[in-house]
Amino acid sequence: MTTKKYIKNYPRPQFVRDQWVDLNGEWRFDFDDEGAGEARGWHRSFGGERQITVPFTYETKASGIGEEAHHPFVWYNRSLDIPSEVEGKRMLLHFQAVDYIATVWVNGEYVGKHRGGYTAFSFDISPYVKIGSANELTLKVEDSKDATQPRGKQRWVDDNFECFYVQTTGIWQSVWLEYVEREYVDSVKITPDLDASSVRFDYQVKGFEQTGSKLRLETIISMKGRQVKQTSLIIDRPWLTLEVDLVHEMNGPWKRCYWAPGRPNLYDVEFILYRDDVVIDHVYSYFGMRKISIEKGKVLLNNVPVYQRLILDQGYWPDSHLTPPSEEALMEDIDLIMQMGYNGVRKHMKIEDARFLYWCDVKGVLVWSEMAATFEFNDNAVQTFTEEWMEIVRQQYNHPSIITWVPFNESWGIGNIYKDRSQQKFTEAIYHLTKAFDPNRPVITNDGWEHTVSDILTLHDYVEKGEQFLKRYANKDEIVNNETTCNQWKYAFADGYSYKGQPVIVSEFGGIAFQTDKGWGYGKQVASEEAFLERFRGIHEAIKQTEYIVGYCYTQITDVQQEVNGLLTEERKPKLPIEKIREINLS
Repeated sequence: MTTKKYIKNYPRPQFVRDQWVDLNGEWRFDFDDEGAGEARGWHRSFGGERQITVPFTYETKASGIGEEAHHPFVWYNRSLDIPSEVEGKRMLLHFQAVDYIATVWVNGEYVGKHRGGYTAFSFDISPYVKIGSANELTLKVEDSKDATQPRGKQRWVDDNFECFYVQTTGIWQSVWLEYVEREYVDSVKITPDLDASSVRFDYQVKGFEQTGSKLRLETIISMKGRQVKQTSLIIDRPWLTLEVDLVHEMNGPWKRCYWAPGRPNLYDVEFILYRDDVVIDHVYSYFGMRKISIEKGKVLLNNVPVYQRLILDQGYWPDSHLTPPSEEALMEDIDLIMQMGYNGVRKHMKIEDARFLYWCDVKGVLVWSEMAATFEFNDNAVQTFTEEWMEIVRQQYNHPSIITWVPFNESWGIGNIYKDRSQQKFTEAIYHLTKAFDPNRPVITNDGWEHTVSDILTLHDYVEKGEQFLKRYANKDEIVNNETTCNQWKYAFADGYSYKGQPVIVSEFGGIAFQTDKGWGYGKQVASEEAFLERFRGIHEAIKQTEYIVGYCYTQITDVQQEVNGLLTEERKPKLPIEKIREINLS
């Protein structure tokens, strides 16, 4: 089952319009290691000689290039035909993700610049295009080895090491074009309130302040093809808010139409913008009536405790790296996660393609959304991290599958947080900024250990044996009160912070690998399926027997380059019977 307006390969399925142009495919491309492209006039007349398949980066086989060496500057160029029938409309050029600094020209004219490797951005290119003829779209991308740049698992040295992999440079998610009228719906923030049986819409309409036209915005909510509610607003300012009462509907035919794993009910919603009673914009979206809360050491979904069985997912593929090879590949991963008995995923050190989140919404999979880390701490790192993280929270806010924000992991980029007050205050600031925009989801600050302010206490521990785990975590007070380390070398809280009754989740463990000389896993490698399952079962049973622990996240779903501790190979082939993994998860 899909939402009302599902379009295969549409890059942003939470906010859909009919009229769009896919710009993926063959582009002209070249390296510019000296950074001399602008001086040579490449933005006016592109001089590159290579070809690349967008949205795959040059480091990948899927791009047609497959060169893994770092290049600090790369250029893209393609022709763009604008048909005469769109005369008078705005042309919005969308990039779902470009790593890291992107500068855009159209027909040699500077359009804009964006910094941030994991966020979507757009430019109105209407003033720069020639209607009814070909146009030249040129993009320069700057990437670096700077460890203050949010990079996640991307290496910042020449070779892979430990759990760090080949870098991603340039366009790595979809590029597309959209035609809209002078006034259009730019964004809608959707906030369901399950307890009040209502939903709030915060609209932003672009162009209103320039034209001063008489505009009306209609919102139509439906469920399973049947209209539930219809409202109308007169547009008298660029930002508007509307709360829609669903009490009657949710106590009537749609009683208990909540979103949750196993029953991922979604309300379809349409936003229709009128100018003098003529439709000028029509956007399709959706939302889920669901609530995440914390009470008495438990995480609650829709006011009922939920035991989270998560799996860590880094979102890598052998031939395309961070870029999904297809929408079907994303769906396959989600289906395999569910088949193995997991009800959620911790998307690790990566902001995933919006289509992944869409299918988690549709299929009913819980998601922890985690920021890509920096690896140094200074003023530049603070600023770049903060700007990109807040873009991410805004862009992903409407997805009901996302139930937790994870801005920091294992003290990466904040390596002295245990004592350093500047680093502690930085995490506090990010926590409160996130809460200012989204007070309804838990925020984990420093997943794994050395927490400051955090709604959940998460612990990482790759102890191999269940009996060892039970012994180490037998005394909850010792762990949560920093009387002992949680994994033999890190405390649960940073110095000066204390336990406030938060739920406790083991958010990394396992990482079992079969014997091989081609990579590594956590602990000793195992020689047989029987040995793997014995260790896998033992550690899972130990976690479940520890009553104060209310969920877990196993490392990990697939192998990633030199890290071979996945339940699946990089090609998504199971290493052992899926039904046995499922049985252990659900027992």
